[in-house]
Amino acid sequence: MKPQKLSMMVSAISLMTASAVSAEDLFIYNWTDYTAPELIESFEKETGIDVTIDTFDSSETLLAKLKQGGAGYDITVVGHNYVPILVSEGLIQPINAPDLNGGGNIAENWADPEWDAGNVYTVPWNWGTTSFAVDTSVYDGDIDTYEIFFNPPEGLSGSLGLLQSSEYTIQFAQLFLGLDRCNENPEEMQQVLDLLLAQKEHVKLYSSAGVIERMISGDTAMHQIWNGDTMRARGDKPTLQYAYPKEGVIAWFDNLVVPTGAQNKDNAIKFIEFMLRPENAALQSNYSGFGNGISGNEEMMDPTLSSAPEIVAPADVKLYPTAQCSEEAIRLIDRVWTKLLN
Repeated sequence: MKPQKLSMMVSAISLMTASAVSAEDLFIYNWTDYTAPELIESFEKETGIDVTIDTFDSSETLLAKLKQGGAGYDITVVGHNYVPILVSEGLIQPINAPDLNGGGNIAENWADPEWDAGNVYTVPWNWGTTSFAVDTSVYDGDIDTYEIFFNPPEGLSGSLGLLQSSEYTIQFAQLFLGLDRCNENPEEMQQVLDLLLAQKEHVKLYSSAGVIERMISGDTAMHQIWNGDTMRARGDKPTLQYAYPKEGVIAWFDNLVVPTGAQNKDNAIKFIEFMLRPENAALQSNYSGFGNGISGNEEMMDPTLSSAPEIVAPADVKLYPTAQCSEEAIRLIDRVWTKLLN
């Protein structure tokens, strides 16, 4: 995990103590390579606020950090399925998005979402899908099933990269096996573990950082990956192809939230209102390659986003939003993941 620094800061951790916090600071915690540098530069120039971005590589890491007090972060980006958990545990605070400047720009299908009725805690960031991509110069066969992901053919075996993410990896296995994605059955979760352990001999690494670079360089010929990252990588390596397995693809919806321990809430709100402006939402999407939940920015979006095969899924693809699971299901997921990596 490598921090992305947008300002001249000595250390994100040392500067996040109460004594070091300035009225002109903003500390953001986001996924690796998921914030447009031009966006931050524009915000800093407009407001005079110094922004520091620290990064994480899994939702589990984010949750653990917030449970430890948030380490002084003022804004973080969280998947829709984690929002109810953060609310129930008091880890994020209300922002009442409809009342903010630009709150009316939230797109209709993001307004009053099931994970946050009334947008009390969240504002849309980006959305997309998670599947896997293959370098067709290495393997030019069909990639329309998770079969090749879990049982890679010659050429892909040993060159497979997975995200450092229990939620995606285990859900892939559950889709392939035809099991409930919020499974509370220990015997069925053992089937998931057995499948992942058998796959492990083909896996080169588990990492959510540097995915684009690995696919471009050829370090991995197949990688579990987000659709926008595949599109960005394909710009440098046209032989990459994003898979739409017949078993289904995971869809996710990321949100901006303010941790309960935020020490610069006013600056966090300024940034959120900045992101509610269509031109800034478009700037972020054009960088990330993902859609956004802000209306009125369609003409500002890169036209390639509306035609890219990674973004425009085939009509018959089954999309499964990332599951919001019970505590028991999460406990079994954590157990499987721990046994897999140990």
